[in-house]
Amino acid sequence: MRKVLLAGMAFAMMATPALAQTYKFVIVPKAMNNPFFDFARDGCQKRAKELGNIECIYKGPVEHEPATQAQIIQDFVTQKVDGLAISVADVAAMTKSIEAAAAAGIPVITFDADAPGSKRIAYIGTNNKEFGVSLGKQLLQLRPEGGKYAMISGGPGARNLAERVDGVREALKGSKWVEVGGSPTFCNDDPALAVQQMTDLRTATPDLAAIVPIGGWPMFAPEGFKAFASKYKKDIDAGKFTLVVADTLKMQLELLRDGYANALTGQRPFEMGEKSMDVLLAIKKGEKVPEIVYTGLDLVTKDNVAQMLK
Repeated sequence: MRKVLLAGMAFAMMATPALAQTYKFVIVPKAMNNPFFDFARDGCQKRAKELGNIECIYKGPVEHEPATQAQIIQDFVTQKVDGLAISVADVAAMTKSIEAAAAAGIPVITFDADAPGSKRIAYIGTNNKEFGVSLGKQLLQLRPEGGKYAMISGGPGARNLAERVDGVREALKGSKWVEVGGSPTFCNDDPALAVQQMTDLRTATPDLAAIVPIGGWPMFAPEGFKAFASKYKKDIDAGKFTLVVADTLKMQLELLRDGYANALTGQRPFEMGEKSMDVLLAIKKGEKVPEIVYTGLDLVTKDNVAQMLK
């Protein structure tokens, strides 16, 4: 009888889900003080909970610091986590970190910002060249008569941002829009600095007709952005000064709704977080995954902003 009971217990233990393989996957943003990445975190955690056998760990530099991001990656390599999803702050620095992870047998994918020359297995996120083209086309549609414009970027070492800059320029090539000297400026993902740079650009070029931040940074400081835009509200309303901004977080949609900007082009960071978990799990299962997974864009103007806010 005792043997029967022990055999039954052993079978029950083998059958229980608690013995299933559990994976620790890490999602590493460029900067944790950037609210854009909060949505990637939320998508990651939601999908991990749905799958049940994944722990989603979210950790990155507090601010945009490529060296700190590289050190965080090295720490996770030492811990021998099961997979990494990285938004690459600096391609050169992160290529070495990805190589170290791969050498340790840890699969690496990138999201939001890629490092295509590295040993990463896949990229999940926006087609950044297309993203920049969309921003440029929005400006051209709003103001076909052209004028002087400037862009604001984040970190100079981020490939995804360089691709967006190229996309804006491509969309406006041959038009009557002229980019001013010193554009783009680099705010290093600092919202307060991005707002200050908008002020500096307008001061340096009083007849500046448009500013195109290729990331949502200035709007991530909504009160500062509103204070800036309020100074030029009459020009914005009259179509003499145009603000076309990347990303579509709630605070940005509200600023657009209230007339402090003209148009937004949005990414889908929540979906990036979700798909990162799916792809890393597929890799661990030995399945073949696509090298590129684009998550799409959302174009928002005053005509559809109310629908986006629902």
